[in-house]
Amino acid sequence: MYNVEQLRADEFPGSGETIYFNHAGISPLPARTQARVKWAIDEFAQQPGRFWMKHGLVYAERLRQEMAAFLNAVSPWEIVPIATTSAGLNAVAQGMAWQPGDNVLFCDVEFPSNVYPWLSLAREGVESRLVPAISSSLSAGADGGLTLAALQPYVNDRTRVIAASAIQFFTGQRTDLTAVGRFCHERGILFVVDAIQAIGHMAIDVQAMHIDVLACGGQKSLLALPGQGFLYVRQEVAEQMQPRAIGSNATVDYLHWLKYDLTPAPAAQRFMSGTPNIPGIIALVESLGLIRELGVENIDRHTRALSDKATAVLTNLGYRVISPQPAHGPIVTFAVDLSSEEADALVATLARQHIALVKHLDKEGNTYLRLSFHCYNTIAEIEQFGGIMQEIGRLGD
Repeated sequence: MYNVEQLRADEFPGSGETIYFNHAGISPLPARTQARVKWAIDEFAQQPGRFWMKHGLVYAERLRQEMAAFLNAVSPWEIVPIATTSAGLNAVAQGMAWQPGDNVLFCDVEFPSNVYPWLSLAREGVESRLVPAISSSLSAGADGGLTLAALQPYVNDRTRVIAASAIQFFTGQRTDLTAVGRFCHERGILFVVDAIQAIGHMAIDVQAMHIDVLACGGQKSLLALPGQGFLYVRQEVAEQMQPRAIGSNATVDYLHWLKYDLTPAPAAQRFMSGTPNIPGIIALVESLGLIRELGVENIDRHTRALSDKATAVLTNLGYRVISPQPAHGPIVTFAVDLSSEEADALVATLARQHIALVKHLDKEGNTYLRLSFHCYNTIAEIEQFGGIMQEIGRLGD
């Protein structure tokens, strides 16, 4: 296990001022990442052409190589930089050859990034089938996420895609990617994964889990910048796709600029969307390096322990926690008996106490607060948060 206090001092010096529990929303940059991005911007400001040729292309290649190794992809060419999770999933959804009557399955607590690209296919005659979220925790009694048992009745011979978040943004439930992936593989169904809440917290093996497509923005569990992520598409799958949004560098002979040849580039490179965001790519590479140094299994063990502690503290205070118990990952969501406006006021009160978290609403409009942790948070921070929540409760009595 890594030294958390040393990590806080070296990479997250601001952690001494703010208790930050919103990593499922947007994460702070590690110090090494911040420094390298600043270096890149300074270099670019002085000599953009030289920077592009000397460093930009090198970092783009590093992203492909290092992310492919991290995910156990067959080839680095199965990895392509993409702006956001939404952009990646939209590119895939629009690149498939659909027939009227085809269907896509996803659960009814998915983040919109993994919903709207599929709902938009209704214009192609494609049906979106919403699978009721089922809790895999015996203790929560609340909906959680996609499970193999829940999705099976919704599958038929026209099911083309099953889409799932590796970790659900709302409940924190972890999808059994291996079980769902095997199910899809055996039936020739594409398995599409939104990994933005999970990739910095749990080991993902795209081959062992039979994942065909994986999309991820950088700003959450990867501890990188917003506006830059990556897309993985298994090569055999990518070769069957014809992207509709075609970047200037997404074709086989893209450097012959006046040739105007739409022949797609090999593998996932056909999803290139034009000039990449090099500072964003640098942030991804640097933060991924930190995650690999710490060990994703160690981060997983640490953040699960934090979630278990938070669940115990909140339960002791009388709150109803809807996240799985014991913890599946770094997210703990609990119900608050408040209006939306009152919950906003509580979040603002906590912010004045230098505690950052967020409010969420379920589909009926009921209010919840969500805590989300990362590698450098501590048990002491959770205990301090619990003490403040207890004091706020006393003041409200």
